[in-house]
Amino acid sequence: MTTTPDAAQATPPTTADVAEIIVSALNLDMTPDEIDADAPLFGDGLGLDSIDILEIALVISKRYGIQLRADNEDNATIFRSLRNLTDYIVRQMQA
Repeated sequence: MTTTPDAAQATPPTTADVAEIIVSALNLDMTPDEIDADAPLFGDGLGLDSIDILEIALVISKRYGIQLRADNEDNATIFRSLRNLTDYIVRQMQA
């Protein structure tokens, strides 16, 4: 995990915060509260692809200082749902 001084002092996000990141980073035609916290982000859920995940990871990295790597073997779990992603960010910020 890599943090910046600002990120180290940031407040851990809620699922609503991360949903806002997803909607704004991808310019989705929906509101953040329309994202089901437990629905899959890939495939039949929100329908994101690997490029979308990279864009989200970039915003999260800048905002929270959390390094999300493309080669992380846990990415399928981390990006399984909005709740999983939010929980991961919070855990990394507390580490």
